[in-house]
Amino acid sequence: MTATIPHQPATGGADLKTVRGPLVGLPHLLRLRRNPIHHNDVLRASYGEVLKLNVFGVTLHAAFGLDAAEQVLINRDRDFANGPAWSHFIGPFFRRGLMLLDFDEHLHHRRILQAAFTNDAMRRYHAVMVPHIRAGMADWGDVPKPRMNELFKQLTLDLALETFVGVDLSKAEQDKLNKAFIHAVRGGTSIIRANVPGTPWAKGLAARKVLEEFFYTHLPTKRRDGGDDLFAQLCIARSEEGDEFSDSDIVNHMIFLLMAAHDTSTITMSSMAYYLAKNPEWQEKARAEAIAAGSSDYDTISGLELQERIMKESLRLCSPVPSMPRVAVRDTAINGYRIPEGSFVAVSPYYNHHDPTVWPDAERFDPDRFAEGRREDKVHRMAFHAFGGGVHKCIGMYFAGIQVRAIFHELLLNYRWSVPDDYEWPLDLVALPFPRDRLPVTLERL
Repeated sequence: MTATIPHQPATGGADLKTVRGPLVGLPHLLRLRRNPIHHNDVLRASYGEVLKLNVFGVTLHAAFGLDAAEQVLINRDRDFANGPAWSHFIGPFFRRGLMLLDFDEHLHHRRILQAAFTNDAMRRYHAVMVPHIRAGMADWGDVPKPRMNELFKQLTLDLALETFVGVDLSKAEQDKLNKAFIHAVRGGTSIIRANVPGTPWAKGLAARKVLEEFFYTHLPTKRRDGGDDLFAQLCIARSEEGDEFSDSDIVNHMIFLLMAAHDTSTITMSSMAYYLAKNPEWQEKARAEAIAAGSSDYDTISGLELQERIMKESLRLCSPVPSMPRVAVRDTAINGYRIPEGSFVAVSPYYNHHDPTVWPDAERFDPDRFAEGRREDKVHRMAFHAFGGGVHKCIGMYFAGIQVRAIFHELLLNYRWSVPDDYEWPLDLVALPFPRDRLPVTLERL
């Protein structure tokens, strides 16, 4: 199905400003990786509300502020496309995933996919998760020198394989898939964007083949036998009009969704663990809520209000997808700046979520920002956009929320964790954010 883009006249006129930026992008890109908030402030002060920077082979127009985020992400006039932007960075590794489709085609696929993310489906996934969470977490107290990011990453992969894939795998097979996903995600950040041996790009291409082989191997059985996992649900999913996915559609969506469920949930939980270790008073409040709730059933964990605020505040401080790129499909404007057709543009939830004009004392961890009576996230439609916005808002956000709540409920009931007072996590922002030291903690059983 081809994308249909209605004709719109170009926005603005001769009074539009020309986007400027530093002539050499690489030094600024390196600084943005090390200290994104401060260096974005420096660039914004130097070049204005939209600036251009050379990033991985393209000139990227970075647009600051919530109004720009609304224009680009909500995309009312259909001026911007996801597919060509994300395809440049991760297309060879996650081609034709939902995030890489646009307009009518995207809507068509999303309608079919939605059948796998209904409330009833969430309940089934949760029922599968809980025993695996408990089993996977049982020996965490015996792990020497535990690192929370590593523990979460292994657990979320196990859960994704159980709830999404429904295939029993050996430890070696799990490790092979885990390694493939890591290489696929990091492939898009390769400076050399060709199949040159030893480069992240080449490793990403090889990883894609591993993932394709895995899903194509198991697909006939899923089509025949069905099941409660996402893989089986995609095999039987139908839109209201009776449309279904081809084999290649299923493989493409599974590779993309498994990556998204695996990595973004790991990042979210690592952030929650970090801030609850740095702020033990909040950890104790969350533990008290978990103890008072008692049950681990779906309705109970869905109602853990404090845990919800902690999760949102952690997402605010460390957005799992720090930058969201698009390509302009026609001449348009952002913030009064001319954006020619074909331009790459990006908005940054990571940067916008640290804006002190929106979030007072923005660097402080304060879950009460999301409490009724304050609701700092309501000052603007796009004040909080960790999951994106518009038609491309993350389809798996509710699944991710249930998974994170289920894991943290068990974690709080069974363990207490801490870090030294002077510890600051060394966040790597090359691709999706993660702590370079994998977040070492002192972990004790309760």
